[in-house]
Amino acid sequence: MSVVELRKVLSSKNVVFGTNQTIKNIKCGKVKRVFLASNCPAATKKTFEEYKKVNDFEIIQLDDPGEELMLLCKKNFPIIVLSC
Repeated sequence: MSVVELRKVLSSKNVVFGTNQTIKNIKCGKVKRVFLASNCPAATKKTFEEYKKVNDFEIIQLDDPGEELMLLCKKNFPIIVLSC
């Protein structure tokens, strides 16, 4: 996914950051897409793949590491998982 497309997603108000918050929203059926940073741990990827079997959402693997997503999202912490 390109940076331009990710910026469009970030402009929406319903972006959630973090693994735990994303999982909570998946359980509630509020997630349509999950974005994973390039340095996302394998265990986290596997967790979302397991949830994908039960819930209908798209997993998008980004080319950027969490440190670059931090700058793009204007946050002061690395971002490994974000969803909308």
